[in-house]
Amino acid sequence: MILSVRGLHRTFGAGPAAVHALRDITFDIEPGTMVALVGRSGSGKTTLLNVIGGLDRPDAGTVHIDGNDVTALDEDGLSQLRRDTVSYIFQTFGLIPVLSAAENVGAPLRLVRTPAADREKRVRLLLDLVGLSDHAEQRPGELSGGQQQRVAIARALAASPRLLIADEPTGQLDAETGRSVMALLRGVVESEGVTALVSTHDPVMMALADRVIRISDGQIVA
Repeated sequence: MILSVRGLHRTFGAGPAAVHALRDITFDIEPGTMVALVGRSGSGKTTLLNVIGGLDRPDAGTVHIDGNDVTALDEDGLSQLRRDTVSYIFQTFGLIPVLSAAENVGAPLRLVRTPAADREKRVRLLLDLVGLSDHAEQRPGELSGGQQQRVAIARALAASPRLLIADEPTGQLDAETGRSVMALLRGVVESEGVTALVSTHDPVMMALADRVIRISDGQIVA
């Protein structure tokens, strides 16, 4: 089991104004699958992804990724988890504007001191995988939104993570570009052997997923 979530609770605020963002969330995800997390805005999707990835702490419950108890890790442990095991894709891309596409993709490999020759080989492979070999030297501002998201996907894969977390990865894209990025994510799961947990409103992504988890008012409903 790559991901095991048990009894997660997360509340913001206190008293009558308290918001119960997560209420007894429990599920498992098998390795090498794509799972769509579906729910309306405010349903708890982003909070759940943040807790799973160690960006937020639950009030109760546990998260195990690849056998590691995320909820018990200190900040150093969480940094190592996000460096070696979990990668994120955000709808705002999050690329470094002054770096080229290739440099953005290679940034995580620099952090783990990957030798230059191996780093360049991995960057070339990933840019080819996302169809951007011809745009390696362009900076984010010279790329379309869809191309920037493809660079972000390549960067997320650079260090060969076990779990890919994507929060509305097509939210900033038009419908046609979004479909192409979603198909790319589906292909990445198969070609890289990565597990993907993707929050989305898009029925196309739901159709591409191996499984759909529906959340409403902080609870899994289907």
